[in-house]
Amino acid sequence: MTSTNRKILQALLIIDGLLIFVSAAFFSMDVLLNTQIGFISATLVMIASMISYKRMVDARVENEVVTMDIDKDVIDKLEDPYDLYSEEIKEEPVEDVGKAIKEERARMKENKRSLFEVLRDTKAALSVYRVGAYFLLALGFLYLNRHGVLHISAYLFSLSLPPLVIVTLLVRDKAAYSEDAVK
Repeated sequence: MTSTNRKILQALLIIDGLLIFVSAAFFSMDVLLNTQIGFISATLVMIASMISYKRMVDARVENEVVTMDIDKDVIDKLEDPYDLYSEEIKEEPVEDVGKAIKEERARMKENKRSLFEVLRDTKAALSVYRVGAYFLLALGFLYLNRHGVLHISAYLFSLSLPPLVIVTLLVRDKAAYSEDAVK
C-alpha cells in the first residue's frame, strides 16, 4: 500500500469516526444509519473507481498503448470531433460529388472501431468492482427509503464526504510532489 493510499484510508476512517460521533451524539439513530450507509457506499464507489482506473492504466502501459493525440487538445476533440470549427480553412476542390461521398464513406469504414476495441476501452467503466459498489449504493438507498428512515440531507451529506476527502488529499499530495520535484 502506497503512502498516498494509506493517507486516504486514514483520513476516511477519521472522518467516518467523526461522522459516527456527531450523528450519534446530536441526532437520532436514523440519521446515524443514513450517514453510515451513504458514507460507506460512497467510499466503496470511490475505491472501486480508483482500483479499476489503476488497472486500466497499468494494462495500457504494459501493452504500450498510447492514446494521446498531440495535435488536438482533449476538449477540442470532444467539442469538435470532425474539426468543423477550426481556424484553418481546408478547401479541397471537389470535381465529382459522388466520388467524394464514396471516398468519405470508405474513410469512415476504416475508422470504425470493432466491438473488441470498444469493450477494451470500457473495462474501467464496466469493472466488477465499480458495478458492485454502485449496486450497494442503490441497494442502501432503496433500503432506507423502503423502511421510511431516509433523511435525504444526511444521506447526501455523507455521500459527498468521501469524494471531497479523496480529491483534497490527492491534490495536496500532487502539490507536495510538484514542490519536491522543483527543489
